Amino acid sequence: MIILKKLLRDIPAVLGFVIVVAIVLIAIFAWQIAPHPDQIYNSNILQRLQPPSPEHPFGTDNLGRDILSRVILGTRSALLLAIGVVVISMIIGVPLGLYAGYVPGFVSEVIMRFTDIFLAVPQLILALAISQILSRGLESAMIALAVTYWPFFARTVYGEARRLRSALFIEALEGLGASRLRILALHILPNVAAPIIVRATIGLGFIILTAAVLGFLGIGAVPPNPDWGLAIAESRQYLPESWWFATFPGLAILVTVLGFNLLGDGVRDLVDPRLRRSK
Repeated sequence: MIILKKLLRDIPAVLGFVIVVAIVLIAIFAWQIAPHPDQIYNSNILQRLQPPSPEHPFGTDNLGRDILSRVILGTRSALLLAIGVVVISMIIGVPLGLYAGYVPGFVSEVIMRFTDIFLAVPQLILALAISQILSRGLESAMIALAVTYWPFFARTVYGEARRLRSALFIEALEGLGASRLRILALHILPNVAAPIIVRATIGLGFIILTAAVLGFLGIGAVPPNPDWGLAIAESRQYLPESWWFATFPGLAILVTVLGFNLLGDGVRDLVDPRLRRSK
């Protein structure tokens, strides 16, 4: 109850929560919400590049497809991609960070130096390089982004696990003969769950933005699949006359990333006792 009251007092976090909930609902009911589902994939040259109107609130693209419907369907693909990347990154990064933070030694040093190598390279450049090796598509973009994002989870969990390693309750468990796996899974992992949740929440927005960049560069989604970044790339040759072609997919990216960032900052303030005491 106290946490809920604190969250409601944080206006930016509430705004972020409302945006994220709206994005999730749009993604779930995309086909039901889209005003022209028959114009998502099917082109109509006679209606190409029409400005916003009551029939097409976001206008139409260069192939006569309804931009609003494609933006709505793009929400689903963007959210599924981001969730997939976060889940894969957690599966890789969290166990590595737990082990490296709790078990000192050569293996832990190798894990963290390997993590530092990935963190030293800009994520977008590394994702571009990996995507070039793989075939074009959302699956390849997901793999490329997951390979570049897991070190963030590993580094976050490593710091928390290393701090907890010298805690009295961990020393007591070791004295009682508790196994290493039991300590990691049942005692250290629950205590590092809060930073993991914060990293995942903020990471969703960051991944959606990076995925849009990949789509803009022609590495992500394959036409005619609806994708925000791909839509902006296709609109370049029609600017500035057909401004709506790029504006509305760009606003979708802006609002979605803003929502996840605001919610992530609010969750961080709630779960971090140090930040809570400072307010």
